Amino acid sequence: MANRADIGVIGGSGFYSLLDDAEEVEATTPYGPPSDVVTVGRIGSRSVAFIPRHGRDHRFPPHRIPYQANLWALRSLGVRQVLAPSAVGSLRAEVGPGAIVVPDQLVDRTSGRVQTYYDHGGAVHVSFSDPYCPSGRAVAVAAARSGEWDTVDGGTLVVIEGPRFSTRAESQWFQGNGWTIVGMTGFPEAILARELALCYTSLSLVTDHDAGVEAGQGVTHEEVLEFFGRNVTRMRTLVAEAVRALPEDRTCACGSALDGLKLPFELP
Repeated sequence: MANRADIGVIGGSGFYSLLDDAEEVEATTPYGPPSDVVTVGRIGSRSVAFIPRHGRDHRFPPHRIPYQANLWALRSLGVRQVLAPSAVGSLRAEVGPGAIVVPDQLVDRTSGRVQTYYDHGGAVHVSFSDPYCPSGRAVAVAAARSGEWDTVDGGTLVVIEGPRFSTRAESQWFQGNGWTIVGMTGFPEAILARELALCYTSLSLVTDHDAGVEAGQGVTHEEVLEFFGRNVTRMRTLVAEAVRALPEDRTCACGSALDGLKLPFELP
């Protein structure tokens, strides 16, 4: 079917395009429009739908991103596996700018964001003990290593509300808890993907050390975008390699996340 895709990519700060020969699709959802028009094309033999998380003009700050619409739009196009590149700060001195972290855990420190599709029509409790797809994680780690990235397999992403960066005390608190990286967009994106029975994998590019890791004035938004911009070509290559390597048939538990649950509506 035209305009269908089985893999979705949600691009983060500085990652506003992926597919060269693609068709724009105006997606409508019960949650309003997604961040931007969805582009659908191919990478090798795989059909891919791409959404720039912040919009192509970076008009949506982290707390205003239409997360529900973005994930719903991807699923409605046939997507069942999602790759989510993003820019993050490191909470560990040994994990420096330019590293790729593929986290296996998440801590939510946001407030006020809608984090479920199931807020009417009865309670739906979805397991979220392991937020990321194990198959997608393995593919992402292998692709990063083959691309000669400094690759960190596993770790905890703490998601803050934003749009401000952490204070030095907050950053030191995150470090003290043993967390690895800090970002602003990984939640509720991950749980919304799980609530739609999608595979979800984060590919986190470290752009800086967070404020409490080292002395100095702390990172600025312009510095994050500038660093990501210098690496965006490599990131596109990494994402493309991961897309090609994702399994065509899902054998992970993500697809059965809703089994046995009574949903208040039908999924697309």
